[in-house]
Amino acid sequence: MPTSSASDAPAKSAAGGGVQSLERAFDLLERMADAGGEVGLSELSASSGLPLPTIHRLMRTLVACGYVRQQPNRRYALGPRLIRLGESASRLLGTWARPHLAHLVEETGETANMALLDGDEIVYVAQVPSKHSMRMFTEVGRRVLPHSTGVGKALLANTPDGEVRALLARTGMPAATEKTITTPDAFLAALAEVRRLGYAVDDNEQEMGVRCLAVSVPGSPTAAAISISGPAGRVTDAATEKIVPVLQQVASELSAALASTGPAA
Repeated sequence: MPTSSASDAPAKSAAGGGVQSLERAFDLLERMADAGGEVGLSELSASSGLPLPTIHRLMRTLVACGYVRQQPNRRYALGPRLIRLGESASRLLGTWARPHLAHLVEETGETANMALLDGDEIVYVAQVPSKHSMRMFTEVGRRVLPHSTGVGKALLANTPDGEVRALLARTGMPAATEKTITTPDAFLAALAEVRRLGYAVDDNEQEMGVRCLAVSVPGSPTAAAISISGPAGRVTDAATEKIVPVLQQVASELSAALASTGPAA
């Protein structure tokens, strides 16, 4: 694996005692992800402010490690070794969320879930069940389409309309129940309502007799939402007024926990 040259030595120490070259490498990976996964060196230089020789050395190291690959057109793309890291991190994300979901269950009495947007689908990564005998179960790992779920609405609420329409065109909008939203215009109107209210509702749209309330997790490293779900007879409009502030508070606490770097080594 290539090593830093002696000329890099004065720049090795970063804020907080970190290693500057590592910080720069991870910054470049994030910039590549923001750009869609494939970029040229000049684009990275323009967005990061780093000189081309520095970027070239960092990218050469990332290519040697398998985290970046060079395309035939000389541009650079995120590499396959990142997939394993991402999958492991996604599983851990659910583990980290469980104490917060447990608190949500204690406060609301209903089943709590965490879901991520994975490509065009929603995947549930964590759940803590309600203590009620009549409760809702969503299998961890289950994948659903966004248009029929509260978490889907919460995750897409701030996505540009054109991107939402493109997603819906790819997935289709099959009806899970008679109340499922099945047209792009109606779904976009529902997303506008989510932005207005600050939370999303699945009102018998994924399963008859079940209501779900959901909010996004602000600042999450990947698009994430938490929700509660229960029988429509319990998750009433009156209950919603009490549950939503709890949901929002737990989402804020989870956001802070995910942002924490933990104790210094």
